[in-house]
Amino acid sequence: MTSNDTPRDPHPYVGMWVTADGFIRQELLPNGRYDEARGDRRSAYTGRYTVTGTHIDYVDDTGFTATGDIRDGVLFHEHLVLYREGDERARQGGTRSLGG
Repeated sequence: MTSNDTPRDPHPYVGMWVTADGFIRQELLPNGRYDEARGDRRSAYTGRYTVTGTHIDYVDDTGFTATGDIRDGVLFHEHLVLYREGDERARQGGTRSLGG
């Protein structure tokens, strides 16, 4: 086994993020890809992402770009506010405004 074969721990942001109403579900995958569902539309948006500190840069498979920032465990992705799946704040309908 070479050092390149050593499994890495996934980034702490990897996992499912959801809007307070559950309509938008964005999964950050450990391989640097994302898959975003909207309502009943699975894989509405897919692409790749990179993380620098608390900042996320997205490049959709169609070439569209977007950004996001994690603040206090909340993902602010363009005009969306997403919470970790299971986060109590999401079940309460969100307690933070878009402005942070």
